Amino acid sequence: MAQPGTGAVEQTTGLAGRRFQVRDHYEVGREKVREFARAVQNHHGAHQYEPDARKLGYDGLIAPPTFASVIGMTNTQALMDSVLTDYDLSQVLQTDQVFEVYRPILAGDRMQTEILIDSLRQFGDNDFIHVKFVLRNQHGEIAQVGSSTLVARRGADVDPNLVDAVESIFMHVRPPVLENGPLLELPADAAPLDVPAKASALVHTLPAFDDLTPGTALPPGSACLTRGDLANYAGVSGDPNPIHFSDRAAELVGLPTVVAHGMLTMGLAAEYLTSWLGDPTAIEKFSVRFSGFVPVAADAATTVEFSGKIKSLDAGTRTGTIMLSGSAEGRKLFGRALAEVRFA
Repeated sequence: MAQPGTGAVEQTTGLAGRRFQVRDHYEVGREKVREFARAVQNHHGAHQYEPDARKLGYDGLIAPPTFASVIGMTNTQALMDSVLTDYDLSQVLQTDQVFEVYRPILAGDRMQTEILIDSLRQFGDNDFIHVKFVLRNQHGEIAQVGSSTLVARRGADVDPNLVDAVESIFMHVRPPVLENGPLLELPADAAPLDVPAKASALVHTLPAFDDLTPGTALPPGSACLTRGDLANYAGVSGDPNPIHFSDRAAELVGLPTVVAHGMLTMGLAAEYLTSWLGDPTAIEKFSVRFSGFVPVAADAATTVEFSGKIKSLDAGTRTGTIMLSGSAEGRKLFGRALAEVRFA
């Protein structure tokens, strides 16, 4: 996917800089945490059992590192329904994702979201929409701050064959829209978001910080994906794009076969990192730029390979930056994947 750079033109539609509060909260369900953990193959016991979560210092199940993508999907739909109405969600791709964690999301949390359309740039026929978000829990505490870049074509003609295919296989049931719309726009002079410094939370990592050195490679890892995994993730995450389960839809957009969701591959990478760390709450920031895709045939599993390397370490904070790589069938999945982690 091309990235906006030289020659990119700032849009003048007035979208950039607009801030919104999502009117409805998102309640994190205990079983939803379990379902999502299974969907992204995150196997740590703290995602499934309260006793394992309590060992890490938390009373409720701990949502996997990429769980906020579920909340983000509902918020993206709200933006499409009320603000970015020139775009069709089925035609939108995601080029990168950043999660910065201030405190874990737990089962039972009631999350409120603030959204900022940070920028909107044109590059060729595509619009690149950079969206930032803030998630607060029921106590008003910031849980996560992050961003996504979406790419779409404004008002572009869509292949009628694709329209017919989508109409035949797309999920049509949509919840009723709130009376005043899903988003409350904040005034231009609203106080800027005050993000506090991160607290030094206690973590329980397996690698000993004093035994680590920059350049050290993590053990290799892998995961397998089938069409069943893709269909399950589509339902659990709320991502309805038919290229992840329909050969016809994939063919019409020029793909060789059905492909895995980018956020599913990011979730698998989070499991690879967590399995080394031994504590999912040790991940403080996780960012990925997607550059490839995982093809998944109808009759065979696809293996996704992961590797990692310690880029840097900070003895003062006992933190480190990890570079991650992923590939499938010789295809590189990430243009960049970095995790900032804290060690015990």
